[in-house]
Amino acid sequence: MTNKANTPRVESANHGVAWEKAFGYAQAVKVKDTIYVSGQLSHDSQGNLVAPAEIDATGKPVSFDTMEAQIRQTYENARVLLQQFGATFDDVVEETLYVLDVDAAFGPASEIRKKVYGSDLPQLASNIIGVTRLAFPQQLVEITFRAVVDR
Repeated sequence: MTNKANTPRVESANHGVAWEKAFGYAQAVKVKDTIYVSGQLSHDSQGNLVAPAEIDATGKPVSFDTMEAQIRQTYENARVLLQQFGATFDDVVEETLYVLDVDAAFGPASEIRKKVYGSDLPQLASNIIGVTRLAFPQQLVEITFRAVVDR
């Protein structure tokens, strides 16, 4: 029998990047059997944006040519967090993609998702939402996840 007094209500995971402390949040939290993954983006282990979009003088992307690379790295960062809880993409039940351009994201996201989840029809709820801005001007995509695991 587990002593509930010694069981933490929330477990958390981070990448160790500067903005976690600056903004004040965890990259992922596990409450009971559910893992909530904060919006992930395409950074490396030092917090440098992978495949940053070129931006113009107004801070807007010049093109969306790096969308695929950003999406690929974003899923990799989510995989790392899920793994910290002993979870995989097989445990993901919902994801939401926030993108600056839905048309530019749809094709690459579709192909990458099918590979990540190992199916042409992944069994999870999914949303793709067009937004006007993300945390960093060179950022084209951010993805949140929810996973359910056995305790």
